[in-house]
Amino acid sequence: MATTITKTETFVGKRIRRKEDPRLITGTATYVDDIQMPGMHYAAILRSPHAAARILAIRTDAALRHPGVVAVFTGKDVEGIGPVPCGASLPGLRVPYHSVLARDRVYFVGHPVAVVVARDRYIARDALDWIEVDYEPLPAVADPEKALEPGAPAVHPEWPDNIAFTYHQEAGDVDKAFAEADVVVKQRIVSQRLIPTALETRGVVADWRSGEKSLTIYSSTQIPHLMRTLVAQALGLPENRLRVVAPEVGGGFGSKLNVYAEEILMGFVAMKIGKPIKWIESRRENFLCTIHGRGHVDYFEIAGKRDGTILGLKLKLIQDLGAYHQLLTPAIPTLSVLMMPGIYRFRNIRAEVIGVFTNCVPTDAYRGAGRPEATHGIERMVDMLAAEIGMDPAEIRFKNFVRPDEFPYATPTGLSYDTGNYATALEKAMEVAGYHQLREEQKKARQEGRLFGIGISTYGEICAFGPSPATPAGGWESATVRVEPTGKVTVLTGSSPHGQGQETTFAQLVCDELGVDIDDVVVQHGDTAMVPYGIGTFGSRATAVGGTAVYFALQALKEKIKKFGATLLDSDDVSFSGGVCICNKTGRTVSLAEIAAASYRAAKLPPGTEPGLVSTYFWEPPNFTFPFGAHIVVTEVDRETGAVEIKRYVAVDDCGKVINPLLVEGQVHGGVAQGLGQALYEQAVYDDNGQLVTGELMDYAIPKATMVPRIETDRTETPTPVNPLGIKGVGEAGTIACSPAVVNSVVDALSPLGVRHIDMPLVPEKLWRLIQKGGQA
Repeated sequence: MATTITKTETFVGKRIRRKEDPRLITGTATYVDDIQMPGMHYAAILRSPHAAARILAIRTDAALRHPGVVAVFTGKDVEGIGPVPCGASLPGLRVPYHSVLARDRVYFVGHPVAVVVARDRYIARDALDWIEVDYEPLPAVADPEKALEPGAPAVHPEWPDNIAFTYHQEAGDVDKAFAEADVVVKQRIVSQRLIPTALETRGVVADWRSGEKSLTIYSSTQIPHLMRTLVAQALGLPENRLRVVAPEVGGGFGSKLNVYAEEILMGFVAMKIGKPIKWIESRRENFLCTIHGRGHVDYFEIAGKRDGTILGLKLKLIQDLGAYHQLLTPAIPTLSVLMMPGIYRFRNIRAEVIGVFTNCVPTDAYRGAGRPEATHGIERMVDMLAAEIGMDPAEIRFKNFVRPDEFPYATPTGLSYDTGNYATALEKAMEVAGYHQLREEQKKARQEGRLFGIGISTYGEICAFGPSPATPAGGWESATVRVEPTGKVTVLTGSSPHGQGQETTFAQLVCDELGVDIDDVVVQHGDTAMVPYGIGTFGSRATAVGGTAVYFALQALKEKIKKFGATLLDSDDVSFSGGVCICNKTGRTVSLAEIAAASYRAAKLPPGTEPGLVSTYFWEPPNFTFPFGAHIVVTEVDRETGAVEIKRYVAVDDCGKVINPLLVEGQVHGGVAQGLGQALYEQAVYDDNGQLVTGELMDYAIPKATMVPRIETDRTETPTPVNPLGIKGVGEAGTIACSPAVVNSVVDALSPLGVRHIDMPLVPEKLWRLIQKGGQA
């Protein structure tokens, strides 16, 4: 054994470019639509043009005669298949049976009615026009508050009203708090429906091997293992006969945290025709049929003292669920309730949630999933209370923050915040922005008649989902770390990253623990035939939970490496560091590559040790993690047009220990861009008949690059004790913090006109009308 120089370079904490990026930016990555197979057939889906209607008859003969058409399936053909699964449960929850193809009625525009299978995708699409469906249109309701009115059209006639569930949560003495308040501020706040608009629409390829009685489904999904379980159940197929592969996923944002009708349907079709089948969603279908986000109408009341002390908060939350439940639809508003107190110390809360069916596509998880709505609500109400008592928005926040010495902090909604130093984050944001100088600049601007505003948002969020008892499908995560015979390292993770960068961050963890080069580490994921069962990627959990599983697998692997190293060095006193095993008595060393080769050769095994260097770990987190931060936005509103100019955007975030600052900043930038979309541009609009008016990108505005300002990022670092890495999560932070900061800033700009509140999106026409009316809506 030769003396070897140990590797001392560390990777955790460094700004390392993503290992994933070269294949993504050179167009060599493989997405679902890139998959080609011999004998591939193509599917097109006929969808309802009505928001509510009975199906009287479906005639498919003409479509079947169309050259190149192989099969047409309708609702009667899929009896016994499905339903589309809902994983959430609440007391008294009404769950409509949602078949993969409509049977006797449809209840939203885009509802699948029939599927055409052809040898060419264009033939399949053309053949849809040859299917004749006799509909009897019915009254529809698209507004959740109208859906609650007596006599509203019933989305599901088996129930007497459109209420899917009610949920109540209360803590403290709310009535006393409001009775003792000097000030009570009330406001109706809308978090409008949003369309996730992932760059890659959904897609499925299904391949049935009749000889093996096995089905492989390639899907653009965030949850390949959960999809395998649920699709197998829906198809009546043994789970070990189904393989699910998530290839490259071109954006998800929660919209692909689901099992959709099309995934089940394509599995059914492949098994029927015995050929591989491909379905790729059009952008129009994506807007109509992939879940939407948000969809809140919130009635808030906040009680406080004249000195700025917050005493209590009431919330009546009306959630637009849409026409049926997707995987987590009913659970999302409960997350808003959990986070409704924000990062403030008051103990008195009361929340009433009403989940309402409408004739629209379902809502479900969208970047932040309930937490952006909660943060927007509490941050707007804190600003309104500050305005009511004449207190600076920063001062009222400092007065009410949970203090660092109060952690772990038990919230009135039943959570336990792990760590936090909220005042430090806000102080840093104010320092970076030059807050006090900005207030002086604002005074001068107002003297000149300019509409100049400064907005603050201080947020906390619940991340690292999470302890299994608190989740619908388990909250643990799996990892396997394998050192190959040549010393290269393979990581198999049950997380399913799709832009979060875990191929890089997990490699950084491996490099520091095993002393290998980052290019010698490959991280594999997304294939249920290759990777141990895992939960998936959502809720800012992939690194905080999946990365911790990798860490623990590495610790066990290092112990095995030391055993083999001790055998090779013929010593019982060895240590492992920097990629080599060292005999602490003689200084002799053996490299990881030498140890790996010997472990697989197995000529001499340490007692009680198996050949090879492989370690698998399933990690169950004891708690969520709770990142936090402060964003400050400076805006100016054009009096002539109502256009909003963002002059400064400062984001200070605390996501615990940082593995890769470059990736953290990228996640914040992306999150802020989506938050700006909600604040300023985006809104899914249905007319009274349930028709989606904003059904194309011509009508649904998402921010272009030129619309996103320079984002000044900084951070504080408060590690969590929940996991040994101290990491919390950052994927949703920017989205959660952004919208209230922007709205608070614009309201501040228009406050000299008497404006108290404006609902999103803050489109120029809306602001122009307020300006023309002197602030009176």
